[in-house]
Amino acid sequence: MKIKNIIILLCFITGINSAFANDGWLNILNEGGNNKGIKCTEAIQKAIDKASANGGGTIFFPAGEYLTGALKLKSNITIHLDSGALLKFSENFDDYLPYVEMRYEGIVMQSFSPLFYAKDVENITITGRGIIDGQGKAWWNEVYRIETAKGPIPETKYQKMWTEQNKGIVYEPYYKRTIDKHFFRPSFFQAYNCKNILIEGVTFKNSPFWTINPEFCDNVTVTGISIFNPHSPNTDGINPSSCTNVHISNCHISVGDDCITIKSGRDADGRKYGKATENVTITNCTMLSGHGGVVIGSEMSGGIKKITISNCVFDGTDRGIRIKAARGRGGVVEDIRVSNIVMKNIKEEAIILDLFYDKDNPVEPVTERTPIFRNIHISNVTGGNVNKAGFVRGIVEMPIQNITFSNINMDGKEGFTVNTATDVEFHDVKVNATVGSSFKILDAKNLILDNVGSSTPIKEVPVIKIDNASNIMINNNFPFNATDVFIEANGKDTKNIFLKNNVFSNVTTTVKKGKDLDKKAISE
Repeated sequence: MKIKNIIILLCFITGINSAFANDGWLNILNEGGNNKGIKCTEAIQKAIDKASANGGGTIFFPAGEYLTGALKLKSNITIHLDSGALLKFSENFDDYLPYVEMRYEGIVMQSFSPLFYAKDVENITITGRGIIDGQGKAWWNEVYRIETAKGPIPETKYQKMWTEQNKGIVYEPYYKRTIDKHFFRPSFFQAYNCKNILIEGVTFKNSPFWTINPEFCDNVTVTGISIFNPHSPNTDGINPSSCTNVHISNCHISVGDDCITIKSGRDADGRKYGKATENVTITNCTMLSGHGGVVIGSEMSGGIKKITISNCVFDGTDRGIRIKAARGRGGVVEDIRVSNIVMKNIKEEAIILDLFYDKDNPVEPVTERTPIFRNIHISNVTGGNVNKAGFVRGIVEMPIQNITFSNINMDGKEGFTVNTATDVEFHDVKVNATVGSSFKILDAKNLILDNVGSSTPIKEVPVIKIDNASNIMINNNFPFNATDVFIEANGKDTKNIFLKNNVFSNVTTTVKKGKDLDKKAISE
């Protein structure tokens, strides 16, 4: 009887072990890996391959330090880093060979494997409370070495490989300086033509290049992660490019370039693929150091549309909301909604929409090379200690179209400038500038300035300055504080300026008229 019980007990224990062995969790310490900081790329990749062969699974990293080279993710694979786990990526460039098909700054090429790389797969996840360190300094230093060389230097084997594998690559002349390096750092995470991606909870730091970079992907969720990159070249935070159905939330980002950037390919190469980034939500994020808080472009040649940005804080970024492109890009940026944003300590523009990014080329006929910005609406924004409240600049062959700014309060050095745009509205916008006018309108038409002004008007400086603009309604304005000049208008092309339903009892001069202004330009 006793022997029978022992046999039953052994069978029961064996069954438990078998169940655990087949539950889809692979502890990397049981798969040949180690948590002592000794490189174990082969063990990690074999565990991924093993799980994949069984239909999928989770590669579990307990607390400790791990070192690896590039990892290739496969369908139905989860990388889970427990609290206390630190996964470091190798500083040896050989560990990112062979070259793979990837996208670098909007151009598809063969280059180093991204640190986490996935192509043509689905259902991939990186999660947990651990830290992933890209050890990007070696990559940054190599870029600095190439860029700062005084005269020709011998090409490395990596540069020679790049030239050999990228014959016939097409790019615009202005991008030649970048291409001529023949050295392109890998993204921290790049999924290429994948679907159903989840990145949650983990901390990324020291990325060699862009950090989270899905390309040509569908259904991407990035939530609750932290990204810390020091002052370093092109170390953007989250860059979805030519992706659909992207959800970014609850992230904390401080990086060496833009915090979150939405892209869709560069110039002719981007137009060739013609894959827009669309259906994107960004919410509940904090951004500290970075060139921009949330940026669209400049690589937007495939188009960017249906984007919402809400409930975010930018504190200390160079710019807040930035939408940028240039002649030659092509592509349409449209149907953008930005709301409930708080900005502080913005070094340049709090809001900028600019079609002169990269270069100032001569006017061109409207073709596929012509970029278009339209249907962009920004509301409920508070900005303190900003350098410039806003800047809108189109190109003459394609003015920026249908833009609204509503319920905005800015305290800073300079106000809003609108140049070469049409169908622009300001509703309930207060800009307290210390230098110049709160609103400057140049070479624009079809504008409404409704309940706008400044709580700190500057002596002898107009609140609104108009130059060569037409079809403007200025209404429902009641300056509370003593104001020297509310409007200054000039330019022979300025016409059809209407003032309606305003109370200017606190204004010394309602309209200061320039010498070139037509006498019938303003109707009061």
